[in-house]
Amino acid sequence: MTTQSENLRINNTISKHGSFNKDAEYTGAHKTKVWLETYGCAASKADSEMIAGQLKTNGYELADFEEDSSLNIIVTCSVKDATEHKMLYRIQELTKAKKPTVLAGCLPKADKDRVENIFPSVSLLGPQSIDRTIDVVNSALAGNKIAILDDSPYNKINVPRIRLNPIVGIVEIATGCMSECTFCQTKLAKGEIRSYPPGEILRQIKHDLQEGCKEIWLTSTDNGCYGKDLGSNIAELLELCCAIDLRYRLRVGMMNPMHLSSVIKELVEVYEHNENIFKFLHIPVQSGSDRILRKMKRGHSVKTYREVVKAFRSRIPEITIATDIIVGFPSETEDDFEMTLQLIRDTEPDIVNSSKYSARPNTAAANLKQLRSDMIKRRTDRLHRLVKEISSTRNSMWIGWQGDIIVDELNNNNIIGRNYAYKSVMISPLSSTQTSFGPDTRYSLGTEIETHIYDYSDYSLKGNPIG
Repeated sequence: MTTQSENLRINNTISKHGSFNKDAEYTGAHKTKVWLETYGCAASKADSEMIAGQLKTNGYELADFEEDSSLNIIVTCSVKDATEHKMLYRIQELTKAKKPTVLAGCLPKADKDRVENIFPSVSLLGPQSIDRTIDVVNSALAGNKIAILDDSPYNKINVPRIRLNPIVGIVEIATGCMSECTFCQTKLAKGEIRSYPPGEILRQIKHDLQEGCKEIWLTSTDNGCYGKDLGSNIAELLELCCAIDLRYRLRVGMMNPMHLSSVIKELVEVYEHNENIFKFLHIPVQSGSDRILRKMKRGHSVKTYREVVKAFRSRIPEITIATDIIVGFPSETEDDFEMTLQLIRDTEPDIVNSSKYSARPNTAAANLKQLRSDMIKRRTDRLHRLVKEISSTRNSMWIGWQGDIIVDELNNNNIIGRNYAYKSVMISPLSSTQTSFGPDTRYSLGTEIETHIYDYSDYSLKGNPIG
């Protein structure tokens, strides 16, 4: 999982529908400014958008600059040790300003004792307590520390929000999961699976599209187990999404392989026959050794992962496949690691999100004997070299391709879009008279550009506009 820090000055258009905390009082009549930044996955970004929506609905204003705020909120991620250290350092920097600070997201729920020990004055808001945002903010501004971490009965959908990217609608379809991974803190923060009703999800998607979104991201702790508590499944939900008679692209977030075997035929069918769906599949295998997978309690075998890849690639050869690898899990041997390298060679994923194993507090694997850091680094370096080679090979297949991309990022005067396989495409830089988010851009966010691919790197494609 990549970690990002983002504030919410990109788009100040708030969704008008829905109400989350119906009992929250209108405060902030003088437009008290709040600084909000976000780390982590798409679900964290969705939480941040909902927090921002509630703030604006209740009269607060989002600060464009940290120094202008009266209160700071940081939405956190707890998936990696390195990420946590960066966030703890950032929280420390924010608290130096002697302003009230609210720590939201997974970290306060997964490791409350540690957070409160380091930052005793910081208020806490759990990932399943987003409807209590205004309660926590009001209390913190009044000088009273508060911790609200209990799970709310409300579904986090059809909620007022301010989008991080005006053309991307992040739709959370469930919370929690059905896994028991020994290395993961997310389960500690989000608990068991609770799928949201399909009707509510479709209503959110339609609303986002009517507000101008061009991409819809379906996210949850694990999309693969969506609907199992409702007697449904992810393939059925995707069919309903694709029946919406509007032009858009749908990105399906991470799905653990253990849940896909029972729906693989239906899932491949819906991917193959619906143009709405980005041909993109994120299926984390974590290791190429069945012995290590059992120690991780992943619930799937290497064979399961291979079969999922084969099923999709046989019908959609150009599909972009992403996976995750943990290097140096306790007791991983050289043979185990070689199996992982061989699995990557055999299945050729376009994207590999690799992580050096780090013990996360309160997880079962934290009690196991850890491998030496130099050994983990050496293995990680070998994996990175292999991944770059495979990524380049996969990207080279797109040379000469011609088709539409959707511009979904304007960064440092570079135009970045996605093609139908969710491949990142960089096209000619904006001219010196144009600005990244100003009205004078040739290609604004959401623009569809017919593009010819002329070059590639190990992480993106390079294209020129046609005509």
